[in-house]
Amino acid sequence: MTSALTEHTELVLDGTKIAWHLDRVRAWERGERVAPITIDMALTRACNYGCHFCYAMLQENDRQVITQKVIYDFLEDCAEIGVKGISLVSDGESTISPVFVDTIRRGSELGLSMACGTNGFVLNKRKLEEILPHMTYLRVNISAGERQRYAEIMGVKEHWFDRICENIRDMVAIKKRDGLAVTIGLQMVLMPQYADQIMPLARLGKELRPDYLVIKHCSDDEDGTLGVDYGGYEAIYDRLREAEALSDDEYKVVVKWSKIQDGHRRSYQRCYGPPFMIQLSGSGLVAPCGMLFNERYKKFHIGNICETRFKDIWASDRYWEVMNHLAGPEFNAQTMCGTLCLQHKVNQALDAHLKGRHTLHMPNGNPPQHLSFI
Repeated sequence: MTSALTEHTELVLDGTKIAWHLDRVRAWERGERVAPITIDMALTRACNYGCHFCYAMLQENDRQVITQKVIYDFLEDCAEIGVKGISLVSDGESTISPVFVDTIRRGSELGLSMACGTNGFVLNKRKLEEILPHMTYLRVNISAGERQRYAEIMGVKEHWFDRICENIRDMVAIKKRDGLAVTIGLQMVLMPQYADQIMPLARLGKELRPDYLVIKHCSDDEDGTLGVDYGGYEAIYDRLREAEALSDDEYKVVVKWSKIQDGHRRSYQRCYGPPFMIQLSGSGLVAPCGMLFNERYKKFHIGNICETRFKDIWASDRYWEVMNHLAGPEFNAQTMCGTLCLQHKVNQALDAHLKGRHTLHMPNGNPPQHLSFI
């Protein structure tokens, strides 16, 4: 079981913890081949929901099945090369994979920090009892606080909302009963047209008592396929601040202001983040980030863990050719990428560091929670 976190450690939900990993940054600056600190991945491309804001619909690629052998080999490789945290998020609903529980347990046994973002539908009490002692965080993606709007936004039946609320209650109860260190969170992917659900969801969180509710922007691709109106966020700032005011000593409402206010703008052109934080598709595909999963970005695809051991993919010249291309002058993240990617905050920090605007140094004080997830 994970040891209990001290009460005064900070939970960073709008920023990056890359400065706490200066040893790896220094090695990268010397041209060494560093292992990712965090890997964001899915165990399947499948999903039992039909969320209207889902970016995964833009990420289709050749599908393969991640079996127990494949994921066990992958986790062992990650532990061997120095990966610190695995977050099961990415482009599929990992909880519906038959290897989900085994993955959490095996990763934890190998010393990896394990986490998951999920719609939470299949996480009954039995599964929660099995996985929560082995997890750093469990985050439920829930973008509405009322049954009818939940069904509309998440693309499911209304009564599913009741089941999700019950599962969240069970998560919180098991954590408190057993004194677990796992962080239980809720996440709202906010498009401006969902603004009517900000306060209902913030109040629901205050009733269910997870550790936090984070309200974040909605990403879009470079073609604006999802039609996110980034200019529409400013009109709901007051409502977001009202939601934040519901925070108390044990429940925090956190708005990802930096990304919401950035909109679709990037301050940098080079992409430096993938060596430190890479993404895998639920098909087994290894690519720098989820925005490059689609088959049309095949020139950025590096390998597949269903076919090749991850440690061999990571050590290959192909892996580092892609990483170096993204960090080189032929790549421009401002014109060649979608909006506000997974590595956005890491990219900002490394870009400022390399340009001398804000040199990275080891922060003072106690390290924040979830240090393996940068």
